[in-house]
Amino acid sequence: MSHLSLQAEHARPVAAQRRKPAGVRAYGWFRVVALAVVVLALLAPLAWLVASSLKTNVDIYDPTKTIIFKPTFENYVNVLTRNNYFIYIFNSFWVAFVSTGLSLLLGVPAAYAMSRFTMHRSALVVLMARVIPGITLLVPWYYVFSNMRMVGGFTVLIMSHMFVALPLIVYIMISYFDSMPLELEESAQVDGLTPIGAFSHITLPLSIGGMATAGILAFIFSWNNFMFALVLSGSRTKTLPVAIFDFVSYASIDWGGLMAAATVVTVPIMVIALFTQKYIVSGMTAGAIK
Repeated sequence: MSHLSLQAEHARPVAAQRRKPAGVRAYGWFRVVALAVVVLALLAPLAWLVASSLKTNVDIYDPTKTIIFKPTFENYVNVLTRNNYFIYIFNSFWVAFVSTGLSLLLGVPAAYAMSRFTMHRSALVVLMARVIPGITLLVPWYYVFSNMRMVGGFTVLIMSHMFVALPLIVYIMISYFDSMPLELEESAQVDGLTPIGAFSHITLPLSIGGMATAGILAFIFSWNNFMFALVLSGSRTKTLPVAIFDFVSYASIDWGGLMAAATVVTVPIMVIALFTQKYIVSGMTAGAIK
């Protein structure tokens, strides 16, 4: 047998090993197609939203100008200057920032106590508060706060957003504290720290990542909250999701302005989510694996 024949016989098994089975190749193509479909389904509405915000109302109704059109920034000028949307942006940021900060201030110690002292019933109550639909509380809240003459102010709006943020923060932080070894705090107490000192000097600095996760998610939920703000806010405290409906009237809808306002609401939170996606993913999976 010649030298070339021996090389060919040795090359066949190597090539057979490198060649993937037909089922593996088909699965790879299926994953690529499925990923492309999912990405297209998620990005297509956003692309349509941004494109419509750059059109006039006439162009929006014209199917021939779905893709090719002359862009205009008149809708954004109308939203940001003539309708004072900078005030609504500040209102949304202020309510989300304060409600998230207060929820972290109250929720982190509560989660620590529930984790370290195995307060399972309290944790169950927190979980129940997370799954209760907020709309079930809107009617009694409105009745109580209207009698107290608080409806329309920032205080009641921040308190209502804390109803969503506080259980979320407690639920996430319980999982983070459960994953921390108790021996760290015991060693700190042996060195002379009190239990509160061990919590503030040892446990709390190690849980910065968990607090960042919980805070980011709470801020996003507060920024996007529409139902509480619609009922409990006033003309002075109106947030962005509620202000969008100014472009909807009884007789007509300003679609261009509506799309521009929706873009103004969506873009900031998408930027935050893009740069903090690592924390958001870890927060979504918190507690799934112990």
